[in-house]
Amino acid sequence: MIWESFIYFALTAILLWAVGAGFSWKNKKTWAVSFTCAGLAVFFAYILTMWLTLERPPLRTMGETRLWYSLFLPLAGLIVYLRYGYRWILSYATLLALVFVCVNLFKPEIHEKTLMPALQSPWFAPHVIVYMFAYALLGAATLTAIYGLATRRNVEASLDEMVTAGWTFLTMGMLFGALWAKEAWGHYWTWDPKEMWAAVTWLGYLVYIHWRTNSPLRLAWLLLCFVLLQMCWWGINYLPAAQGASVHTYG
Repeated sequence: MIWESFIYFALTAILLWAVGAGFSWKNKKTWAVSFTCAGLAVFFAYILTMWLTLERPPLRTMGETRLWYSLFLPLAGLIVYLRYGYRWILSYATLLALVFVCVNLFKPEIHEKTLMPALQSPWFAPHVIVYMFAYALLGAATLTAIYGLATRRNVEASLDEMVTAGWTFLTMGMLFGALWAKEAWGHYWTWDPKEMWAAVTWLGYLVYIHWRTNSPLRLAWLLLCFVLLQMCWWGINYLPAAQGASVHTYG
């Protein structure tokens, strides 16, 4: 089974990302980019192989979405590294990717071929993939905010760009989700708990974008938004309001 080979792809990718992060600390950008891209290629090769093997996009379970997040974390880190020159970002992106890889290794989930009818919409895959990339970008923004608070350095300019980019992808994800909901359930919006938390998260980041006063309070608000994002992604599954009542429950 393809899942049994995950550890080999994952460890190879993590090793390549770690080497790339090491080169970033030595100011060897070409090597840092090359090794990071090589790791991305290896990890994406596994996801693509799983996609072909399952004959569906690997996006059904939390474990499968963690695969995409593990891929997009180093990608977001690479973008931030190239755009702003933060040498530390590749190391933290690699570490976080390793955490999510380990979660999948120690808590594997069932990867069945069958998709329930609601997940067979062509809008399902772009909705989740775009959201995962937005989560990775906003995760990188959160790391940058923590870095700014810890070092007392002014990171507002880079934060604004990262959050705006992440919020843009969140918006795209919500639009894809609305099209998916219309096809699957007949309505663009169902006031589902998952949708409500997505809207709260979207509004939270919108407030940050329009909050133009540079202050520690603004950075704290950004951290709060990241907590809201976690609730939107997986925390909602543990809330009583979503148990058995949410249309986003696929188990």
